[in-house]
This record gives sequence, structure tokens and C-alpha cells, in this order.
Amino acid sequence: MANPAQRVNKLFVQTFGTNADDLYLAPGRVNLIGEHTDYNDGFVLPAAINFHTIIAVRNRDDDLFRAVSSAFPGKLYTWHFGQEGQMNPDQAWVNYLKGFTAAMAASGLKTKGMDLAVVGDVPVGAGLSSSAALEIAFGTAINDSNQLRLSPLAVAQIAQRGENQFVGYCGGIMDQMISALGMQDHALLIDCEDLDSEPVSIPESLSLIIVNSNVARGQVEAEYQKRRQECEFVADHFGIETLRHLELPALEAAQDQLPEVNYRRARHVLTENRRTQHAAHALQDGNISKLSELMAQSHASMRDDFDISTPEIDTLVEIIHQVVGDKGGVRMTGRGFGGCVVALVDHDLTDAVVDAVEQQYQAKTGIEATVYLCSASDGASRMDDEIYDL
Repeated sequence: MANPAQRVNKLFVQTFGTNADDLYLAPGRVNLIGEHTDYNDGFVLPAAINFHTIIAVRNRDDDLFRAVSSAFPGKLYTWHFGQEGQMNPDQAWVNYLKGFTAAMAASGLKTKGMDLAVVGDVPVGAGLSSSAALEIAFGTAINDSNQLRLSPLAVAQIAQRGENQFVGYCGGIMDQMISALGMQDHALLIDCEDLDSEPVSIPESLSLIIVNSNVARGQVEAEYQKRRQECEFVADHFGIETLRHLELPALEAAQDQLPEVNYRRARHVLTENRRTQHAAHALQDGNISKLSELMAQSHASMRDDFDISTPEIDTLVEIIHQVVGDKGGVRMTGRGFGGCVVALVDHDLTDAVVDAVEQQYQAKTGIEATVYLCSASDGASRMDDEIYDL
């Protein structure tokens, strides 16, 4: 099978009848700990992963964009810079590109158009941020091709703004930041309030395993927005902008003044912020037993206080935990209601984890899981010839 660079070049030539100028790539991501804290201005600890979106581009002299994707062969989408119109639900992947250029135009930035072809291997719908990888690959291409000299963080901010205002998905900035700023063999501890980030080394002794539960995800967006509103209710109660500015003792003292479900939502966010900071230190220090404990607490909090787990996800977590004990950590990752679990486990236990999942999960749930053996990767970049064989 042709590698992604060969595939995207072939698609570009087939579509536009000429070679591309350059190739750009951006990774998907997995969040190790710190769930539903980003839009509360809290802390997250994601890692970019070695699954990417790759874009082949050729610059134009006008303001026209023409885009094609291997996922939707035969469909060519076009728009003019600053004339993106309204989001079209039938153009799901193109909306993220239009959102980026619309956000640029709204910010007073200018760019020439380009022809582009897209391929990728970030699993779609698994909660591994295939959309952010698309946005950041595209934004990196525009930034580099037009010599705009925007920082990777600025590219991430434009992408988030486009997603919020054009696509209509009001997520935090974690996904875009880690896709733009990821570092090989590291996670990033991100402060979502001031957007500072700190690299956290992942010990060489650990394997990064992602397991897709393949649970059919229902009204994830509606439930996500509901959780946001429940958190905002508590922030409003205390007269603060976000839960980042609330301390756990103050929340506990006001428990009788809050609806029980809102109290539990806020308790998750506040304790998750603390866990995330402690987990970053444990990972940096190689204290895997502490990391294991914190990831277990995180999963329990998502299950019991935030109500975003499922029986199948809980089953996966338990299967893996039984294998690794305190020699690794495992938890649900992503928005919830299905999706994936993430595990950091001792290398020597990798095969045992995979075997346990394959032997037990389908027998217990009737669903076959998908296992991804990953590594933490660098963030978005222009592809050099020597890395075309990704």
C-alpha cells in the first residue's frame, strides 16, 4: 500500500493535473488526563499521536480555494477567501477549512487561495481529534505558504475560533494546541486559561495504547453542551467567569445551595484539575504507581460525577486495569458516551493488554474493540523529503 505522502500526491495530480508545491501534516491527539476541564479554563495533559492528516497544496494567485479528500472521492469543493457563506451540514470536513479562512478574514488577516488534497489516518469519530488535525494541517499550510509568520499557538487560536464561530462547535482549545505544538515522546501540560504549555516526558519504559470501544455514540454534542451549561451554572452561582477560579472547599461549603447534579459536575472539574497537575509531575518523575492511581480516580470521577462513561467503556478499563495493576494507568479519554480508553503501561505488559482486550471485551459486550499502539509525536509541520515515508 502506498504511504500517505504518495497517496496525497497521487490524489492531487489526479484532481488538479499538476504536482503540489508542498506537503503539510498535523497529528491527532489523545488526552492522558484532564477531561472536560479545557472549556472551564483548567489543566489538560494531551499527547499528539502518530496518526496524521496530510495536505498537499499548490498556491494560487487569486483568492479561490479548491479542496478534495480521499475520504470523499470525486467531490471537489470550492470557496473564495472571506466569502465562506454559512456552514453546510452536508460538507462536514470542508466546514473546518472554511472556518479557518473565515476566522482569518474576520481577524483582518489575508491569504491567497490554494488547491489542496487531503488524506489522513486519524480514526474518525473515535475522539482522537481528526478535525483538529485537519484544521491545523490546513492552517500550517496557509501560514507557511503565505509567510504570515504566525506562531503555532496563533494558528491553533484561529482554528479554534473558526470551529466555534463557523462550524458551531464550542470546544476548548486543547485539541488545536496539541496538534500544533506536540513534541515527540512528550505530553504537554496545558493551562487553558493563559495558554501556557509545559512538555512532560513520557518514560521510555511505557507503551501508549488507545483502545476504541466502538460503542455507537448517540447525542454526544447535545450531552457535551449540557455539561458545559451545568458547569457554567455553578460558575454563575459563585459570580466567577469559569470554574478555574473556584476552590474545592468553597464548592463543598455551598453543596446545599446547588442542585446535586451541578455540584457533582463542578466537583469533577475541580478534582480533575488537581489530578492533572499531579499526574504531570508523576509522569515526569517516572512514578507510575501514582500515575495509575490518578488515572483510576479520573475515570471514576468521569463515571460517577460527570456521567459520561458507558458500561462498555467501564468494562474496557477494568479489563486493562486487571492486567497492569499499578504498573500503568488506564481511563476513558475524550468527550465520553463511547469512544476510546487510553492506557500508559509497562512495555512488558503490552502484549498481555492486547490479548486481554481481544479475548474478553467482545465476549463481555458483543462488540469488537480496535487497538492502536501509538507513540507521542511532534506537532504540525511542512513535510521534508526524508519523512515522506511516514
